Amino acid sequence: MRCRFAPSPTGPLHLGHAYSAIIAYDLAKELSGTFLMRIEDIDRSRARSEWEQQIYDDLHWLGLEWPLPVLRQSDRLAAYDKALDDLWDRGLLYPCTCSRRDIQDAISAPQEGILSIGPDGPVYPGTCRPVHATAGPRPKDANLRLNMRLALQALSHPTTFEFEETGPTHLGTIQLTGAELVTEVGDIVVARRDMQTSYHLAVTIDDAAQGITHVTRGLDLFEATKIHVLLQHLMGLPTPVYHHHSLIRDENGKRLAKRDDARALSKYRSEGVTPTDIREMIGL
Repeated sequence: MRCRFAPSPTGPLHLGHAYSAIIAYDLAKELSGTFLMRIEDIDRSRARSEWEQQIYDDLHWLGLEWPLPVLRQSDRLAAYDKALDDLWDRGLLYPCTCSRRDIQDAISAPQEGILSIGPDGPVYPGTCRPVHATAGPRPKDANLRLNMRLALQALSHPTTFEFEETGPTHLGTIQLTGAELVTEVGDIVVARRDMQTSYHLAVTIDDAAQGITHVTRGLDLFEATKIHVLLQHLMGLPTPVYHHHSLIRDENGKRLAKRDDARALSKYRSEGVTPTDIREMIGL
C-alpha cells in the first residue's frame, strides 16, 4: 500500500496538516507500506520555495520520512497537458469565459435558480456550454470545463460509480449515479487559464502516477472525491481507497487555516514543544 501527504507551499503548516500527515504516515507504517510526499505547487502566484523548505523541516521534526525525489506538480505540466488534449479531442471539454460574478448572476436569475451547491461552490448553470461537442485545436488561454453529460455518455457504464471510504463519517462503499454528478457536481473546471490545469485534474493524475492505493485527507474534500472518481473512469486510472478524516478546529469550532500562525508547527517548535506533544494535542 502507498499513502501520500500533498501540501501546497503557500504558507506554514499548522496542526491540521500535522494531523493529516501523521495519519497517512502511521497507516503506511502499520501496513508495511510506503509514505510519499508530493508538493502541490500549481498555483505559481502563491507558491514559495521557502514555504516548501519549511514543509520538509516541519515534517522531519515530526519524525516523518519519505523516499526521494519528491514529486512536484510544477514539474508535471506536460502530463496534465496531455490529459487535457485527450479529453478535448474526445469532445468532452469546452472553453468558459464566465467569472464568479457571472455565475452568481446567472444562478440568481428568476428563470434559473440555484441548482445545487457542489464541491466547487454553486453548480455551473451551463452558460458557455456548447450545443454540440467542441472541435478544432484546444485553446491554451481559456478556462476549460468538463461537459458532464457528454462525459457520462462517453463511458461504457455511466449509470453508477463507487469508491471505498474508511473514514469514520462516511464509512463503507460510497455509490453515486450519473444523475447525481450532473445535478450535484456539474460542468467542473478541469483547467484554469492561469494554472494550465486544476486541482481536480492534477491530483487525480498524480495519485495514479505515484501508485497511491490509499488517499488520506480532510473531510472537507469528501465531496470532491466524486469528481476524482469520474476523472479516473474517463482516463482509465485506478480508484484508490479513500480515508477522509475529521478536521482540526480552534476553540470556536473554526477550521484551521494557514493564516492562523498561532497554530503553525514552526511556532510550536520555537517554543520547545515536542513531536510527542503535537501528537497529544491533535488526539493521536
